[in-house]
Amino acid sequence: MPYKLLFVCLGNICRSPSAENIMNHLIEQYDLSDNATDSYRDRIVCDSAGTGGYHVGSPPDARMTYAAKMRGINLVGAARKFQVEDFDNFDLILTMDKENYRDVLRLDAAGKYGDKVRLMCDFCRHFDVKEVPDPYYGGKDGFDYVIEILLDACEGLLEYLISEKKVVINNS
Repeated sequence: MPYKLLFVCLGNICRSPSAENIMNHLIEQYDLSDNATDSYRDRIVCDSAGTGGYHVGSPPDARMTYAAKMRGINLVGAARKFQVEDFDNFDLILTMDKENYRDVLRLDAAGKYGDKVRLMCDFCRHFDVKEVPDPYYGGKDGFDYVIEILLDACEGLLEYLISEKKVVINNS
């Protein structure tokens, strides 16, 4: 059974779809298995959502798409809103900032999923930031900065999943 990751931001058009697609890109890069039936691609499933329903059905923001493309990463997907069922459907829920974190936990009425919800920046290896800033109302530099933070955090997350044996690859 694959390990399922859900990346969450506010509108699901900038930060969380970037994290989802960056993670998929890194999984492709890190997949050293010669056996296509037993690879990281088969062991990790990524999705993204927003705590707000402002952009449901919209593709990733064009400015964020451009910033990612400049690093060889394609952003695909359509925005959706976080649902209570996501707690059961995902193993780890990664929020972009403290407000997203609180909004997600607010939907956990029984308080039984708190161990599944983490801040994305908890996995940064080089950046010393606690939150991924929302670049939506800023300029080009903000989108580039967010991509750099997410590349760092996603690399750290992938290393964590492998080192903690959340994802095990059996090469035969």
